[in-house]
Amino acid sequence: MTWLQALVPIGVFLGFLAFVWHRLAVAPRWGRRWVPWLVAVVLAALFAALLVQFDVWGGRWSPDTMRPVAWTGAAFLATCLYLFLGLVTAWALSVILWLFRWRHGHGSDGRRRLNRVTSPLVAALAVGLTGYGAWEASRPAVTTVEVSSPQLPAAFDGTRVALLTDLHAGAVRSAAFTRKVVDLTNAQRPDLVVIAGDLVDGRAERYAQEVAPLADLEAPLGVYVTTGNHEMYRDTANWVAAFEELGLRVLRNESVPLERDGERVDLVGVHDYSGDGPFAPDYDAALAGTEPGRFSLMSAHQPRQALALEGRGVDLQLSGHTHGGQLWPLRYLVPFQQPMVDGLATVGDVPVVTSRGAGAWGPAVRVLAPPEVPVVTLRRS
Repeated sequence: MTWLQALVPIGVFLGFLAFVWHRLAVAPRWGRRWVPWLVAVVLAALFAALLVQFDVWGGRWSPDTMRPVAWTGAAFLATCLYLFLGLVTAWALSVILWLFRWRHGHGSDGRRRLNRVTSPLVAALAVGLTGYGAWEASRPAVTTVEVSSPQLPAAFDGTRVALLTDLHAGAVRSAAFTRKVVDLTNAQRPDLVVIAGDLVDGRAERYAQEVAPLADLEAPLGVYVTTGNHEMYRDTANWVAAFEELGLRVLRNESVPLERDGERVDLVGVHDYSGDGPFAPDYDAALAGTEPGRFSLMSAHQPRQALALEGRGVDLQLSGHTHGGQLWPLRYLVPFQQPMVDGLATVGDVPVVTSRGAGAWGPAVRVLAPPEVPVVTLRRS
């Protein structure tokens, strides 16, 4: 994204901050001249901190040095969501009071009292929800899913596949968090690890060390990676190279046979839906090496990619991307883009397991969308 393209979302966000400033500092009529100035300074500082996660201020300081600032600025995004929901509701109540009390000075005294109660209450609730969400996001847990198929060879009955997605390591998430997820995954002793995209944010030169613990993932059938949309945003080729340097096998629109006791299944991987050029998803190329009638397991970052697989004999797709909405109530917006939110569902004619992800994009905050590492047990039905 160029600076010119960034001006629109930045302008919209600054307009929103102006609304927040007015509702918190002006509408309640606190009677103190310093209040609007203080609120303006706090909002400006948080906005400046928010830009750190996008490396707007350059790489003058190390990621470890800037991480507390980046974390605070990113967490402010979550607070803004709840400020928006609460303050818009308070504003609507104020407008209703204005309409019903128009004969009595538009109810100015009542609106001032209302704003003095609702503004600090909304701010406290927004900060409280952000704090709770930060706690929730710091505790990724293992969830279990069982998928049955008559195509699965007997030798693979009971195979356990760890699905790792959406770490979003970078300015906000450190190598320590990646290490926690790796240790959690290894403790399950999976037979296969599939990493379905969005491992990183930012450039490989600056943040490759944040995903270095992935080199310690262990699984007898291997550890495989496909790209997500965030790998497509910046530095795609360098990130793919960095994953391979860690010993991870990147599936670039291709398939590999997995063998156990003389029987085989096909593991297939495609680039993300948003990729273009050499990183565009190519389902024909990915499936070209598979054998008809043999069990095939697809790794594709976005659940909607299963729609392109209908009728192609794919037995199971593993995906992420949705984050389960990450911040309530955003969960209810996910179906406008994706055919499912999380868990196990059938998309077209393909069973799809979609993980909420182990990490979080932007704010390291999750509200009613706990982070997870699903372990999928394959059963011969």
